[in-house]
Amino acid sequence: MKDNSNIECRPLFSPAGHPAVPVGKTGILLANLGTPDRYDYRPMRRYLGQFLSDRRVIDYPAWKWQPILQGIILTRRPFTSGKAYREIWNTELDESPLLTITRQQTEKLSRIMTDMYGDGVITDFCMRYGNPSVRSKLEHLLDQGCRRILYVPLYPQYSATTTATANDALYRAMLKIRWQPEIRSSPPYFDRNSYIDALADSVSGVFSGESGQGRILVASYHGLPERYLREGDPYHCHCRKTSRLLRERLGWDDERLITAFQSRFGPEEWLKPYTVEEVARLAKEGHRRIAVIAPGFSADCIETLEEINGEIRESFMDAGGEEFLYIPCLNSSDAHIGMIAGIIRDGLAGWHTPA
Repeated sequence: MKDNSNIECRPLFSPAGHPAVPVGKTGILLANLGTPDRYDYRPMRRYLGQFLSDRRVIDYPAWKWQPILQGIILTRRPFTSGKAYREIWNTELDESPLLTITRQQTEKLSRIMTDMYGDGVITDFCMRYGNPSVRSKLEHLLDQGCRRILYVPLYPQYSATTTATANDALYRAMLKIRWQPEIRSSPPYFDRNSYIDALADSVSGVFSGESGQGRILVASYHGLPERYLREGDPYHCHCRKTSRLLRERLGWDDERLITAFQSRFGPEEWLKPYTVEEVARLAKEGHRRIAVIAPGFSADCIETLEEINGEIRESFMDAGGEEFLYIPCLNSSDAHIGMIAGIIRDGLAGWHTPA
C-alpha cells in the first residue's frame, strides 16, 4: 500500500525513530451485488464470468460447469444481458442504475455518519462482482488510516449466494493484508422493524384511496434452486417472513399479498411459485390490477428495472391483465437511509458512541 504520511503518526510515548503507523479510524464498507463496467460484449463477459464462476452461486463441480460456462453461456449470454443492460443504462453517468443508486446511498450515509461520529468514521461502498471491488475499497480504507472495518452487505435476507459470498470476498481480501484490521459484518435485516416500516410506507401510497381498491400485491424475490433450501440455506424462510411481516404491518388478509420468486437459471427446480407464472395466473383468475414490489433488493437493478418491468409485466398483460404497477426499491429514500444508518449504529456499538 502507498504511504500516507498525512494520516500516520508515531504512537504516543514511542521512542525517537519509531515508524509512523495509521491513525485509528473506522471504515464503514457497504457491499452490493455488482455491475458490469459497460453493456458491451467484453465487459459483460468479464462480469458474467466472475459472477457465474462463484461456487456459492453455481455449486456444480468445476470440471462439469466451467466447459458449459466458458463454451456456451459466455459465448451467447453477454449479448442478451448486454441488450437488457442497455435498455436501463444511466447514459448521463455511463453506468448501471445499481452503481448510481449505491453511490447515492453511500453519500447520504456518509453525511449522517460524519454528523454522528465526526471525522473518525469513513463511509464507502464496493461491489461483490465487478467494480469497485471489495479488495480495492478495503485497501483504500486502510490507506486512510482505518483500523476497524464495519462491513454492511446490502441484502435484507441472508443467503449463501449473496451475504455469504460477499463475506467471502472480504475474507479473501484480508488474506493479502499483513496488518489486518478488526472486522465486523452486519447481520441480515429481513425482519427489522424499520425495514418493514419503510416497505409498508412505499406500498401504502400506491394502495391508498380508489387506486388501491381490488389491487393485488406480488412480493417478488430473486429465486434460488430448491436444493439450496434443502441443504440449509435460510433464504426462503427469510423471504416468507418479510412478506408476512409486511402483510401484517399493512393490516391485510392472506390473499392480498402473494410471495413469488423470479430470475430462474438452469435446468433445476427453483423456489416456487415463479413470479412470471404467478402474475399470469392472477390475470387469468380475474385479477386485472396488480402491483409488484421487490423486497429482496436494496436498490433497483437489472432484475427489477428490466425483468419485472419487461418479462413479468408482459406475462401479466398477455394473460389478460389491465394495469401493472412496479413499486420501486427503497433505493436512497430517507426511510431506507435511516434504516441502514440504524444498522450501522448497532454495528459500531462499543467502537463509537454517537454524538
